[in-house]
Amino acid sequence: MKATKQLRPFGIRDSVAYAAGDLGCNMSFALKGTIMPLFWTQVMGLSAWYSLLIVILQVWDAINDPLIGTMIDSDRHKYKRNKFLQYIWVGSIGLIVGGALCFIPVPGAPEWAKIIVFMAGYIVWDAFYTVANVPYGSLLSLISKEPADRASLSAWRSIGSMIGNMVPMVILPFLVYNKDQSLNGPMVFVAALVMGGLGFLCFQFMIKNTEIRVDTEATTGEEMPKFNVIKAMGNFLKNRPAVGATLAAMGMFIGMQGANTAVSVTFQIYFKNAQISGLITMFSMIPIVVFTPLARKMVTKYGKKELSIVGSICYVAGAAVLLLAPLGIIPVAENNTGIDLIMYVVAQLIMALGIGIYSTVSWAMMGDAIDYNEWKTGSREEGVVYSLHSFFRKLAQGVGPAVALTIMQGMGYVNNAKPDAAGKFTEIDVTLFDWAFALEVRQLVGILFLVAGIFLFVGLGLVYNLDKKTLAVMNEELEARRIAE
Repeated sequence: MKATKQLRPFGIRDSVAYAAGDLGCNMSFALKGTIMPLFWTQVMGLSAWYSLLIVILQVWDAINDPLIGTMIDSDRHKYKRNKFLQYIWVGSIGLIVGGALCFIPVPGAPEWAKIIVFMAGYIVWDAFYTVANVPYGSLLSLISKEPADRASLSAWRSIGSMIGNMVPMVILPFLVYNKDQSLNGPMVFVAALVMGGLGFLCFQFMIKNTEIRVDTEATTGEEMPKFNVIKAMGNFLKNRPAVGATLAAMGMFIGMQGANTAVSVTFQIYFKNAQISGLITMFSMIPIVVFTPLARKMVTKYGKKELSIVGSICYVAGAAVLLLAPLGIIPVAENNTGIDLIMYVVAQLIMALGIGIYSTVSWAMMGDAIDYNEWKTGSREEGVVYSLHSFFRKLAQGVGPAVALTIMQGMGYVNNAKPDAAGKFTEIDVTLFDWAFALEVRQLVGILFLVAGIFLFVGLGLVYNLDKKTLAVMNEELEARRIAE
């Protein structure tokens, strides 16, 4: 039996540190999502190429995760503290430079040079982001084996993610736009450097305050079987909890990201009040904050799978209200959508409650799926399990908006934004669309949100099989194996 050192008891320090990690990740990721499209189309002038290039890079983005995850899992070197913490440290340094490389302001360069800068910068950023993010997600299962502790870590990760996304959403527009509303390229580059530095500090705080309590690394001198990536991927497909959680996440992102693409058009041509769309979307953050302090006790009492099913049912119910409201249940006319707006807000709150419950336990459920892999196969393979999950999530994030846009174009939607004499883009001309089309887009939003809810329920309720009782049996058997080593 191996000698063990005295470990600090799990507490709020662990949860706050883990939240800081996702805050560090999102400092970089959110900047890419909010500013990059405008920077490369309006500042760099790659409008004709941007869509094609981003599709190519999105595919690489998804493939990159399992490649990095495989590399991490096959690394048998014995690190001073922990393998995952070492990779996170390296990734956090690279993100300082990698994030800024995506925003080098050279608008006067030849088009071929801009394409090279764009693709090279993105690939470097994505590599370092994955090096930090994949082991970060895998780390949850090593900080504690207790279900309540993992629920706390998952909930606090949601808080870190929310804050990391809010910073670029709220603060950056005040810093990177000129008085005439044009984007200031050099300021975007500076902002990317600053946010990379802030992300690095967040990661260092996490690394310093993270205690590894589940030791799964080989001791010096132990013989380890050669890592087999094909076998590891096969194990993932046999891992019901991992497949269920991934199916739920994929469906959620396809439906939600697609719906969000249609939402902005809905507020423009149906509610005719685009300014309030962001305010209503902010409601989705409230339940996460409210539910986070309750997550630990609720998981202890009911279980993660059980809570996630309740969340998915709430989401389906809210989406059903959203879809059915304008279909004759309430009186809606072209100049009388006020009551539907009220129903829309009510439905969003119900859906937000459901997604808030799910989000606080979702990452803890993936931590349990990694344990399940060890339970059934004898190998943890954290990097592969988490990175394949991330692979499918990222694919869904790209597929969702594309599906929604394709459907809307089939219904008659044309994005008729044109550059004016100064090269700035004007807003879409909403007068081109009649009431019938506006109502169809409004209904599409409800359909896509409902699709997301159904996938959540199927993945979590019917495929994911680690209920509270099964989870207890698995943890007991794994603990017995580790003690016997």
